[in-house]
Amino acid sequence: MNKLIVCVDFDGTCVTHEFPEVGKDIGAVPVLKKITEAGHKLVLFTMRSEKQSEIAKKGSLGWDNPEQLSLDTNVLEDAVNWFKKHNIPLYGINENPEQKTWTNSPKAYGQIYIDDAALGCPTAFNPELSFRPYVDWHIVESMLKQMKVI
Repeated sequence: MNKLIVCVDFDGTCVTHEFPEVGKDIGAVPVLKKITEAGHKLVLFTMRSEKQSEIAKKGSLGWDNPEQLSLDTNVLEDAVNWFKKHNIPLYGINENPEQKTWTNSPKAYGQIYIDDAALGCPTAFNPELSFRPYVDWHIVESMLKQMKVI
């Protein structure tokens, strides 16, 4: 199989939804390592961003409390550090470095997108672990094996 570019979301995909904190383990690490060990490239494709003074409405993020949240820290760096901590190499962060030669589109190009919000992405829900569904990595791993990606 040709080497693929896999775009992967972070919150609800690599970890549970705990934004702005880094969420709990949901089994992404071994599968992401298998993807990169097979020679494929990972692009972190997330809404997390660098430090900003903007105010985000908690209600717009799926929280019950409509208070405001000030993003005073670099929450993107927290996600990048999660990958470093688990020795998972990233090819790109919110961009595919190769595509600048053929498009100026802000959407990161990849052949596979893994995102808890994507229609058809297998999710699981355990209210003791998270208040929202999250990616079911056991099923994702099975799908990637069936596709001969890993």
